[in-house]
Amino acid sequence: MMQILAIDPLLTGELLWTPLLIVLLKVVVVFVVGLLATMLMVWFERKVIAGMQNRIGPNKAGPFGILQTLADGIKLFFKEDLIPERSDRFVFKLAPYLAFVPAFLTFAIIPLGGDFRGGNDGLVTWFGHQTRVQLADPPIGILFALAISSIAIYGIMLAGWSSGSKYPLLGSVRASAQMVSYEAALGLSVAAVVLVTGTLSTSGIVARQSTLGNWNVIVTGIIPFFIFMVAATAELNRPPFDLVEAEQELVGGFNTEYASLRFALFYLAEFMNTVTMSALIVTLFFGGPQPISVGSTTIDIPIIGNALEGTVWLLLKVLVFLYIYVWFRATLPRFRYDQLMNLGWKVLIPASLGWFILLAAQRVGQSAGWDRYVVTIATALVLLVSYSLLMLAQRTSTNERKRDGVMF
Repeated sequence: MMQILAIDPLLTGELLWTPLLIVLLKVVVVFVVGLLATMLMVWFERKVIAGMQNRIGPNKAGPFGILQTLADGIKLFFKEDLIPERSDRFVFKLAPYLAFVPAFLTFAIIPLGGDFRGGNDGLVTWFGHQTRVQLADPPIGILFALAISSIAIYGIMLAGWSSGSKYPLLGSVRASAQMVSYEAALGLSVAAVVLVTGTLSTSGIVARQSTLGNWNVIVTGIIPFFIFMVAATAELNRPPFDLVEAEQELVGGFNTEYASLRFALFYLAEFMNTVTMSALIVTLFFGGPQPISVGSTTIDIPIIGNALEGTVWLLLKVLVFLYIYVWFRATLPRFRYDQLMNLGWKVLIPASLGWFILLAAQRVGQSAGWDRYVVTIATALVLLVSYSLLMLAQRTSTNERKRDGVMF
């Protein structure tokens, strides 16, 4: 049974006190690291944007203002907690946790370090037991991440519905439509990674990216990475896709009626999801904790052991994507809602599906001994004709609507 639940060798044998204590230690470490990463991400974003806009940013609470997030959290904790009179009290209280908890559950399957060199497969030895530097490594890890990320939609939807106010409800409906629209493109880009790696395990995906040439961002042809990056930004409700909280249209969005600690949970969930998604991007496309290796040459960090060095590499790679997300917020204007939907349905989904079919055709051709270039060209022509027919159908439908006029 344990073999079904986890690949981690710590849980494949007899469960004694030491393995159980190691698992409990992992739970505590993941929880603490998640909270600290969220707090630091809030500070990092405010400080970087301040630098981009020639401002100072937080600089009073602690060195360089690093404790400003803690001060804001304490302030929110002691603010008055309000519950609207017409709200569904139970669902209103439950919704913030449905948005916050999935971020931690997704973080649990991210390899946070480990020794992947020389066929070690990310295993380390703690207290005489071999284990992985991640809380859980289920054989269906990527499917678990996709499923858990979808649960956050319910938290946002229920928050708007349970408030008993029309503006939060409109915000939550738009949030649901946005997240569902980009979920398909996100899943298809992940499917491309699963196709080339042949595994759903996150540690297995990392193990197959031993050198720079084996990184999935290169093996899959870059396109799935860009699609995943854009779709993930929309899933996170980050700018330029932050229409869930379009203040000029919806007051404050789905969380308008929330205050105190419950508002803080929504706020933390957004930043926690940003950290988690950045770590997932690094895991899927950039080798995770693997060091940068080109052929037989590996960039090695001196003094630090291989297992701890993996954690350092993961941190450095994640910081790059956290900076990119902050850069997006500071520079890109917000999309209109029709632009958001058009990008998701008419561009990202066809592109991700077409690229997945192209990769699959190449794999089938390779196993059958067909010429790779002929297979690629033939598949590309079929996809091009299919996309042209799709665009033709859309233009015909648009022209018919214009000719018929407004129905209501």
